[in-house]
Amino acid sequence: MTIGPEITAPLLHNKNHASVSSPSPGNFSGEENSPIEQVALTVPITDDPSLPVVTFRTWTLGSLACILLSFLNQFFWYRREPLSLTSISAQIAVVPLGHLMASVVTDRVFFKGRRCEFTLNPGPFNVKEHVLITIFANSGAGNVYAIHIVSTIKVFYGKDMSFWVALLVVLTTQVLGFGWAGLFRRYLVEPAAMWWPHNLVQVSLFRALHEKEERPRGGLTRNQFFLIAFTCSFAYYVFPGYLFPMLSSISWVCWIFPASVLVHQLGSGLHGLGIGAIGLDWSSISSYLGSPLASPWFATANVAVGFVLVMYVITPVAYWLNVYKARTFPIFSDGLFTSTGQSYNISAIIDPNFRLDIDAYEREGPLHISTFFAINYGVNFACLTATVVHVLLFNGRDIWELSKSAFQEKKADVHTKLMRRYKQVPGWWFICILVANIAATMFTCHYYNDQLQLQWWGVLLACGLALFFTLPVGVIYATTNQMPALNVITEYIIGYLYPGYPAANILFKVYGHISMKQGITFLEDFKLGHYMKVAPRAMFMAQIAGTIIAALVHLGTAWWLMSTIPDICDRVLLPADSPWTCPGDHVFYDASVIWGLVGPRRIFGDLGYYSAINWFFLAGAIAPALVWLAHKTFPTKQWIRLITMPVLLGTVVNMPPATAVNFTSWILIGFASGFVAYRYYRSWWSRHNYVLSGALDAGLAFMAVILYLCLGMHHVHLKWWGSSPDGCPLASCSTEPGVLIKGCPLL
Repeated sequence: MTIGPEITAPLLHNKNHASVSSPSPGNFSGEENSPIEQVALTVPITDDPSLPVVTFRTWTLGSLACILLSFLNQFFWYRREPLSLTSISAQIAVVPLGHLMASVVTDRVFFKGRRCEFTLNPGPFNVKEHVLITIFANSGAGNVYAIHIVSTIKVFYGKDMSFWVALLVVLTTQVLGFGWAGLFRRYLVEPAAMWWPHNLVQVSLFRALHEKEERPRGGLTRNQFFLIAFTCSFAYYVFPGYLFPMLSSISWVCWIFPASVLVHQLGSGLHGLGIGAIGLDWSSISSYLGSPLASPWFATANVAVGFVLVMYVITPVAYWLNVYKARTFPIFSDGLFTSTGQSYNISAIIDPNFRLDIDAYEREGPLHISTFFAINYGVNFACLTATVVHVLLFNGRDIWELSKSAFQEKKADVHTKLMRRYKQVPGWWFICILVANIAATMFTCHYYNDQLQLQWWGVLLACGLALFFTLPVGVIYATTNQMPALNVITEYIIGYLYPGYPAANILFKVYGHISMKQGITFLEDFKLGHYMKVAPRAMFMAQIAGTIIAALVHLGTAWWLMSTIPDICDRVLLPADSPWTCPGDHVFYDASVIWGLVGPRRIFGDLGYYSAINWFFLAGAIAPALVWLAHKTFPTKQWIRLITMPVLLGTVVNMPPATAVNFTSWILIGFASGFVAYRYYRSWWSRHNYVLSGALDAGLAFMAVILYLCLGMHHVHLKWWGSSPDGCPLASCSTEPGVLIKGCPLL
């Protein structure tokens, strides 16, 4: 997809440009560059294949970064504001360590002259080593979704699950994605149109940290700019992170009418519609949608339109028309309720065999959810069908051409041509991993069926879904930086086929959804190596090793926390100011009840209260077709083609646990960066935009860790007006007369 005119000049005019250029025939002049303007502005078109890549430094620093990020991300995941430490923090931290090792470690060559000759210090620390270390770190930076299974079964349901079974589930779900990555490399890595926006943040940082640049008159080099932005981010986070937590969600509308339930519903950034709410905390801005600075403007605009449509049109209209008894429940909630608005007693409807007790369910009554939660599921349905139809209509011809033949010369951009000098990863490597992993998964589910409940045919069906959706979802993510999710459709399918088995439902969801997501993550890393000219086989090695290390550390950390923190995730028994509320795990648990224990037929089917939500499937299929027809009817209106329905409709798939304030602030910054700066301050944007994103991430990450180690672990807290996030205590109250909720006025 061409976003703008081709840019032929490199981002940095390096005096030593020729010294890093590839020897003929791999040397390309500035006349040839990527057709994607953001890529042409950011990614170098040179390569030095002589640089060592897989070194002692790579293994040492890569493993260390992966272990630390895995531990910290899992540790913070259970907290009320789950801090996500990206690989950018490790990308910054390893630079001085790499240079230190290059200066102090011996350069002696061991077994010189033999086949196994090696050295611990091959020379100066170089950018390709740095890239591979970052690939290790990427493995630890992503949350291991299968940990939700362990938390849900052990903490929420109170059932037994052995560490060995948990380890098998975590490893098989993480590694399965390699198979899908191998099958779709041709479609999602090599074409220039698949440009993966988030990778440009890391490419900018690599260049800022390794290339020498002359300071422009009256300006800053990118390295200087990074250090200033990093210092400011580091110093500032002490305010939202400790001194003034209300900065995470400033819901000033609630302050004007402190006793009005209606105003609190409208103004709360955490529990309401978030009208006027704004967050001055980078962790809340980037926590669910990623960095707004990495989002292209057309994708940000799609997110904004989708958010406004769902949050400010559909939700308030449905609520005040009392659709599905909306006023009986909170306007924005992921809770499970009785028909009278009280919390549903889930433990009362589970029999001793960890299945639904039908008689008990009849006594307790039907399960109800907030109208927003029901609409959210409907939008998930629409997003799913929209993704398939959109990719077929807008990308179908390209996919078909790539399927018929190998790449033609005219299809390959400069980066793909440069990468042809390196040995590719054979396809059979991926196939072997895929087959072995599926066999191990089927064995695990069969042998430990008393704990996992999923049958062998469920494993094959989950793999089939992941195989089908990896390509269309990958196309959307590679071009918009927004990823439609499969979690709801996987729950829906297995819930109908195998109702009453909550463990089987969540396991099926993870194998069907996370294996696809992992495959796309591996492809994103391959594209990063593609941009930085790192040998694919070295990338493959780092991904395999990093994935296994991350799985072990994530599970060990989660197991330790669940064993040592009393009442973790239990909002009723935990102290009011406890951070261990597990928002993501609560949503996962609620979904396991809705789709697994009770089953979709009793909620969204012919026996349920929300059956009309199924019409969203049809609406999602029609929406991109209308956009496509409009584009064909008015081919000169290029903006029509930028309407991406999977992104627009998939805006709210993370709500909850994401809240309104996460979106309002994200959209504002995305507009300032992707539209204002990119259009009117192009020179500044090309030099500093992605560097700023990395600096904000890194400064926040380091200060957050320091605050926890110095204050959080010792339970040193401040209690004052600004310590309470949001300040809208009535936002979760009912507006239906006669409904009594603790802490709420009776209308």
